[in-house]
Amino acid sequence: MPSSAAMSRLVRRASFWSIRSSAVSSSSIAGSFADPPNDVRSRGPDPVRQATFVAVLTNKMVVVIATEAPVGVALNTAALLGVGLGHHHDDVVGPDTADASGNPHVGMCAHPIPVLRAPAEQLHDLRAQAAARDGVTAHDMTQIAQHARTYEQMSAILNGTKAEDVEYLGLALYGPRAAVDSLTGALALYR
Repeated sequence: MPSSAAMSRLVRRASFWSIRSSAVSSSSIAGSFADPPNDVRSRGPDPVRQATFVAVLTNKMVVVIATEAPVGVALNTAALLGVGLGHHHDDVVGPDTADASGNPHVGMCAHPIPVLRAPAEQLHDLRAQAAARDGVTAHDMTQIAQHARTYEQMSAILNGTKAEDVEYLGLALYGPRAAVDSLTGALALYR
């Protein structure tokens, strides 16, 4: 059963779109209201949107930050992990769009991304477990990357570091929803 806060958010969203769609449908002037973002009444099927929708239903992504990371480092870690996810998985970024004034907005992540936390030593095990799952990709942010001045320096230091000595600041996992849920379902939200 969803929490009362979650139910309240769902009710507010449903109420907003219910009011919005009734205002649009009762309007006698076509196009007088901007269509809600997911309104398909006036559009044909868009293969990009359908592919993204299917990916959101079947796949999941999460970011897990080391509990011990200071806030600035945690934010940097989450941002860098997001860049890695967007670069390696074409289906996570939605198409470019525009606002009602026609101003362009570059596509954003089509998935919700829960940000979770775990002790740094648990991130080693989580990464190893994720690597063993079919279809799950683990992106990582290490202390080495955080302290390096260039990508080349980070790569050189990482190449000379044993796997057990790598300290993780965060992970981003992407893959089949059930697999990602089984790996991260017991972790707390990052607050």
